[in-house]
Amino acid sequence: MNAIATAAALSLPISISRSSKFANRKGVRGGFVVFAISASGEGGGLVDKKNSWSTLFDVEEPRSKTPQSKGKFLDVNEAFEVARYDIQYCDWRARQDLLTIMLLHEKVVDVLNPLARDYKSVGTLKKDLAELQEELAEAHKQMHISETRVGAALDKLAHMETVVNDRLLQDRNTTAMEITVSSPPSTSKETVERKAQRKSLNVSGPVQPYHPRLKNFWYPIAFSRDLKEDTLIPIDCFEEPWVVFRGKDGKPGCIRNTCAHRACPLDLGSVNEGRVQCPYHGWEYSTDGKCEKMPSTKFVNVKIKSLPCFEQEGMIWIWPGNEPPSATIPSLQPPKGFQIHAEIVMELPVEHGLLLDNLLDLAHAPFTHTSTFAKGWTVPSLVKFLTPSSGLEGYWDPYPIDMEFRPPCMVLSTIGISKPGKLEGQSTKQCSTHLHQLHVCLPSSRNKTRLLYRMSLDFAPVLQYVPFMHYLWRHFAEKVLNEDLRLVLGQQDRMINGENVWNMPVSYDKLGVRYRLWRTAVEEGAKQLPFGK
Repeated sequence: MNAIATAAALSLPISISRSSKFANRKGVRGGFVVFAISASGEGGGLVDKKNSWSTLFDVEEPRSKTPQSKGKFLDVNEAFEVARYDIQYCDWRARQDLLTIMLLHEKVVDVLNPLARDYKSVGTLKKDLAELQEELAEAHKQMHISETRVGAALDKLAHMETVVNDRLLQDRNTTAMEITVSSPPSTSKETVERKAQRKSLNVSGPVQPYHPRLKNFWYPIAFSRDLKEDTLIPIDCFEEPWVVFRGKDGKPGCIRNTCAHRACPLDLGSVNEGRVQCPYHGWEYSTDGKCEKMPSTKFVNVKIKSLPCFEQEGMIWIWPGNEPPSATIPSLQPPKGFQIHAEIVMELPVEHGLLLDNLLDLAHAPFTHTSTFAKGWTVPSLVKFLTPSSGLEGYWDPYPIDMEFRPPCMVLSTIGISKPGKLEGQSTKQCSTHLHQLHVCLPSSRNKTRLLYRMSLDFAPVLQYVPFMHYLWRHFAEKVLNEDLRLVLGQQDRMINGENVWNMPVSYDKLGVRYRLWRTAVEEGAKQLPFGK
């Protein structure tokens, strides 16, 4: 229970002390300001004002329900109860601070009321206003403290979730560790190595053949706009060759890219009346793999393998697995208000898991992408990825970027920008303009990935109609990817030679770690996949 013991230190240090000036004022109880407001006199209208907001401020004070620990260390439920209490307290404290500010503003209005001025001297008014200004400044200060406490509570929740992740990684690697219970480690070096190993994922050695369970998902393989009536698109998926085309009814089909006759690649042929015609002897295949035409010989019943193929929202999907296809295909449409500006396909010489690891990591940007989108970025003192405890999405801090891994091989991200290449704000919601990206990493083979990239903007729609703009977007995308590829290819070489590319994950590796845990669970046939929504 080391991870749970660590969580015991995560509760917020809550201080309820206030300044001595406030503590000495009339109407203070337990260190907090309590305004005694009567129905007559200067504050006569404040009771009605408070009553109109009663649903906002009538929240039970949580200090009477402080969580109690049953032992020296907290278990999982107790640790999360402490975190929940922290957030409840911060919420209650913020409501009290807001009420204080509202009442003080009402007092300022009363002091400046023309009727009140008739009965008070200028000196008295100045004195009242000076006191109210001091009280308002103090109240605003307390409001900022409350905001900081809320942020700290959320950060601690994220840290607790990281601790739990470390515990999961430790459990996964326990079987791989050689621990002698009777004899302690002989040297401190062994202890350090053992601790490092507990937090590592084992992704090393030559890339193994893909597990059949990874095939039992819908995979995007092409953009609809690239598949014309007379077009053949050859692809590799899980080390098998396929060819995609449109049948007589215009619907897409995917069949094995090998003629049944003499194993000629069918993509070297052409589309003839909704059938693929082999360029060698003219045999023709429909979208279900049946050979419907066999010139110059007696026709026999011949069929090659085909895959379930479907078209949705501008993309072509296939189901390469042996299990029956699921009834739903995930939506990859950009958010409402975005227009698609570029759809690009690339073949990259890297294993698709390593490419996903790279795409799910933003902390490398100010070091790797110094000549493209991250040019001029400062290096923050701390990079965090904040995410729910059960999910594969979240947002980056301090970057205004939301990111999600969508199984089995998609990465979606929304970036808040002020102008090309510049970031603004603390979150995407604070930004006025945004860039939305979709990356699909189709596993072609153990050392090759088919990348589908879609870029969308919620501004500058006129760019869709600028001639040759597509080539500019492709040039920029290739430039960014080349900055990554030289590093990922180096990782791949070392991984093949036995190095572990996930030897020591840290907090900002959270989304990549979750992808690896999800993938392992799929390959092991887990009944309940982790991080489901």
